[in-house]
Amino acid sequence: MAEARKSGSGWVNLLVDYGPLAVFFLVYRQYAPEGHQDAVGEVFAVGRGTMAFIASALVALVVSKWRLGKVSPMLWLSTALIVGFGALTIYFHDAFYIQIKPTIIYLLFAGALLGGYWRGKPLLKVLLDAAFEGLNDEGWMKLSRNWGWFFLFLAALNEALRLQLSFGDWLAAKLWVFIPLSFLFTFSQIPMLLKHGLGEEGETEVETTPPQV
Repeated sequence: MAEARKSGSGWVNLLVDYGPLAVFFLVYRQYAPEGHQDAVGEVFAVGRGTMAFIASALVALVVSKWRLGKVSPMLWLSTALIVGFGALTIYFHDAFYIQIKPTIIYLLFAGALLGGYWRGKPLLKVLLDAAFEGLNDEGWMKLSRNWGWFFLFLAALNEALRLQLSFGDWLAAKLWVFIPLSFLFTFSQIPMLLKHGLGEEGETEVETTPPQV
């Protein structure tokens, strides 16, 4: 059973991480008025997309537990914020809440990781549930520090795009800007991880990125 879970964990991680955001984008696009001139239609599309986002995020939790045998603390936290801020978006009919959620969670992660780094505690190891097998403590410390700074960058980028773009364009940027950036950053860390023991204790599968928010 463990081997079966491990062999399919790559596509499952991708589905869990990016599936809810893709569903959000597709449902919003289905209902969004052309040209974004219809304010009522825009609110309706945001609401429908947000409801789909919440539902698919909850499904992702179940899939993670079922296929991977666990739900990482980072996935629990990001899902809780999706549900909370999504509910505010639906209740107040205001996209601000779902758009500000990534900034808040990025800042929370950045504060936790950098604060842990300065205290000598690699908190990313806890958040990712030791996903990088064989990585030593120094490697976890460096990875926590680097992700902390990257999360700060993502928070600033999200705010810049939120203030400059329409909701639809901002949502598209979440898919076509944030995800590629996260992949590039993740893979840029691999040389450092290999120097600090990644995979030395046996075959390991590197998680792509923390769950998308």
